[in-house]
Amino acid sequence: MTPVTNIEAIMRTSAVIPVLVIDDASTARPLAEALVRGGLKVLEVTLRTPAALDAIREMKQVTGAIVGAGTVVSTDQFAQVMDAGAEFIVSPGLTERLGSVIVESGVPFLPGVASAGDIMRGYDLGLRHFKFFPAETSGGLRALKALAAPFHEAKFCPTGGISPATAPDWLGFDPVLCVGGSWVTPKGASMDEIEQLARGAVALPR
Repeated sequence: MTPVTNIEAIMRTSAVIPVLVIDDASTARPLAEALVRGGLKVLEVTLRTPAALDAIREMKQVTGAIVGAGTVVSTDQFAQVMDAGAEFIVSPGLTERLGSVIVESGVPFLPGVASAGDIMRGYDLGLRHFKFFPAETSGGLRALKALAAPFHEAKFCPTGGISPATAPDWLGFDPVLCVGGSWVTPKGASMDEIEQLARGAVALPR
């Protein structure tokens, strides 16, 4: 499969990007297969567990999956996830040092922002696509609408506390291209259940 090299194209692939915390790399490939069958091709594997790098490698074997790394907070981690085959990078915040290295690499990048200063820092790096994080505890949709107003070029993927019930409201705001969600992979769910949750996420209005 030809790599997707544009972060906007990745964000527009589906309404929801699953935010995945994987404890056991052996579950990664079946999980990716279930999500892709359900229509969710863009998968964010967070670096919150020791299994994350191996999980990225496993998910990369699944046809149709676009596998990225989330919770990337350092240049060392960036090098590690690139070695594992990550196709895009998501960070919880934005620093000039990390941002510069990723931007210079040309890898699609979605940094986290929660303030006007964060977005301006991104603009200085040439970025126009951001993760609004943590979405609900940063003031919710009302806050994002106020924050987005001065930055008419910016596009967002709100992540953090979003549910199937609230996702349509977020997706109804024009600068929002997609949302991040962990609800599609609840603990203890079977692969069939996850596939159905993915189908439900794909069907959300946007």
